[in-house]
Amino acid sequence: MSSPSKRREMDLMKLMMSDYKVEMINDGMQEFYVEFNGPKESSYQGGVWKIRVELPDAYPYKSPSIGFVNKIYHPNVDELSGSVCLDVINQTWSPMFDLVNVFEVFLPQLLLYPNPSDPLNGEAAALMMRDRTAYDQRVKGNNPSQSYVP
Repeated sequence: MSSPSKRREMDLMKLMMSDYKVEMINDGMQEFYVEFNGPKESSYQGGVWKIRVELPDAYPYKSPSIGFVNKIYHPNVDELSGSVCLDVINQTWSPMFDLVNVFEVFLPQLLLYPNPSDPLNGEAAALMMRDRTAYDQRVKGNNPSQSYVP
């Protein structure tokens, strides 16, 4: 077994033994879902998302691809596909990080500190820059027809 595949196996086992609910997509270890809760003291608190994770063959030297399966209103997440802006992870990714870091560091940081200057969702970025209170209300779903936190 090569070193990257051993590392992939170890990281996946560590994630499965953590508090996160992990659901394998197929027989391989490269695609799976993880249940992720919105960070406390944020507009996303109380929300629960299903995150699709795909590990490239070069993992851990190349970052995992992550996307939201259910809707989230966020400047750095594509509203239709759920794709997360790759720069968010790729700029800081290093083989020192593991899968647990994605859910304990990267995603919480993304939700706590959106970057409206590099948006995948231009409408969310514009609303956030123009009216943060309205943005937070949209995220929290105070208007039931526009609720993005499940």
